[in-house]
Amino acid sequence: MTEIEKKIEWDPKYSVDVEEIDNFQKKMLEMFNELIDMKNMSSDAKAYTSLISDINDFSKLYFSREEKILRKRRYPDFDSHAKAHRQFIRSSISLRREIAEDVNNLTLEAILELRDWLVDHIETSDSLYIPFLRIHQYIDDRTKK
Repeated sequence: MTEIEKKIEWDPKYSVDVEEIDNFQKKMLEMFNELIDMKNMSSDAKAYTSLISDINDFSKLYFSREEKILRKRRYPDFDSHAKAHRQFIRSSISLRREIAEDVNNLTLEAILELRDWLVDHIETSDSLYIPFLRIHQYIDDRTKK
C-alpha cells in the first residue's frame, strides 16, 4: 500500500445526516491526512506534537457537539457512545505524550490506528444513531405543520 493509498478522503457513506457533524468528520480526516503527509516528509517533533494537539482539541469540540445533539434527543446508547469518545481522546493524548518523549514513537502505524479507530466509530457507532435522529426530525417536522 502506498502512502497515498493510506490517506482517506471523506465519503458520503460516512454522513450522519447532520451537516455540522459531517463537517467535523471531514476536518478530522483532513488532519489525519496532513499528519500522514508530515510523517512521509519526516517533520520535526514540534510540528507533530502541534498537529496531534490540534487533532485532540478538535476531536473534543467535535465529540462535544455530537454528544449535545444526542443528549438533547435522549439517545438511548448515549453513555457508551460518549465513553468511546473519551477513549479516543485518551489515545490521542497518550500519542502526543509519547511523541514529546521521543519523536520516533510516532509511527505510521500509530497514526493509522488512531485514524482507523475514528473511521470505524463513524461507520459503526455513529451509523446507529442516524435512524434515531431521523425519526426525531420527522416528528419535529410533522408537529410544526
